[in-house]
Amino acid sequence: MARNKQRDRAASAASVVETVDGGLAELIPDRERPRAWTLLIDGAPQSHVDLDDPAHLTFEYQRRLGHIADLVAPPNRPLQVVHLGGGAFTLARYVAATRPRSTQQIVELDALLVQLVRRELPLDAGARIRVRSTDARAGLAKVQDGWADLVIADVFSGARTPAHLTSTEFLGEVRRVLRPGGCYAANLADGPPLTHLRGQIATAAAVFPELALAADPTVLRGRRFGNAVLLASDRELPVAELTRRVATDPHPGRVEHGRALADFAGGAAPVTDASAKPSPVPPASAFR
Repeated sequence: MARNKQRDRAASAASVVETVDGGLAELIPDRERPRAWTLLIDGAPQSHVDLDDPAHLTFEYQRRLGHIADLVAPPNRPLQVVHLGGGAFTLARYVAATRPRSTQQIVELDALLVQLVRRELPLDAGARIRVRSTDARAGLAKVQDGWADLVIADVFSGARTPAHLTSTEFLGEVRRVLRPGGCYAANLADGPPLTHLRGQIATAAAVFPELALAADPTVLRGRRFGNAVLLASDRELPVAELTRRVATDPHPGRVEHGRALADFAGGAAPVTDASAKPSPVPPASAFR
């Protein structure tokens, strides 16, 4: 009976629709979870947040980023994290809930989106999270050398990753910010023939010695447009445990690393600032 009442309250909650710098933002209530919301920008799903349970991750790619946050350090150890791209602050909330006393910086260009999220989906007052409204690369340049245990890049403008966040020069800045043994994780989106994804693997390999990639097998086979999560570091990665977690997710995926990942990249050339392009435009069917 209580659960039915919660669902009724969620169903009656009104969507919030506002114009932000990046387009039309919509916060849609989750009918199954009474204080959970999905953020869409121009119809493209960006984030899902459960204010009652910030450790609950719904989106496939966010679950994979959550696994990485779990594995970059021993359990319960506070992290220092830089989030490039804020969305609804889902991953920052997750880290704050699962690793108390963590210190985090969110860099989100869309100041109106930040205002909307802060108002409608407020952060826990005790969370050590700072939000900067500036360009991701400009914000990264202000982070001191060796500060971060983890840098997460999840930046989309009009459903595309901006070109200046895809190059070796950008990843050189990421590596500067990471402490020795720190990790970089990026949400990438691509579809057949996977030219962008292969190029991003080659670009990361030019900067970091250790890489892994997690994605739905159909995306890796080039059968549909979708997300892939790239993990990079200067140390050996927890590939076995990441593989286990990704394989047992509600939407199971596959992890590639080592020779298999190099073969998948297929000799693609690293991307530089001079040659960088935005990620491809998603097909309309990607968000149905």
